[in-house]
Amino acid sequence: MKIIVEAIISKDTNLVWDFWTKPEHITKWNFATDDWQCPKVENNLEVGGKYFARMEAKDGNFGFNFEAIYDEVIDLQKITYTMSDNRQVTTTFENLDGKTKITTIFDAESSNPIEMQQQGWQAILNNFKKYTEKNSPLK
Repeated sequence: MKIIVEAIISKDTNLVWDFWTKPEHITKWNFATDDWQCPKVENNLEVGGKYFARMEAKDGNFGFNFEAIYDEVIDLQKITYTMSDNRQVTTTFENLDGKTKITTIFDAESSNPIEMQQQGWQAILNNFKKYTEKNSPLK
């Protein structure tokens, strides 16, 4: 089953792409709630390249590594990757005259309810939107 999350970011696609793909930004937004963090990210954004993010609770009680290999990268438009459990994720970036629509479609996993998975991924996307709209590019 495929799950879809999306958001419209009030920034242009170039900035949105940078904030989505650069580790120095990803560590600032890649978590669903404020009691989590993403202290380490490595991102080799090319076909066959690896994405790695360390996700952990700030209190140290739980954490995990999120890993994926890129299947398709179309600059400023589309990213597709396969996670370590063989589920696939596609994220598209649509330029809307100074705004950017991000849509992520991902394969559901069988351990957690569909609604919980959708809410978790949507919360991370909402955190990205908040971070991106609030911040200017790093110099």
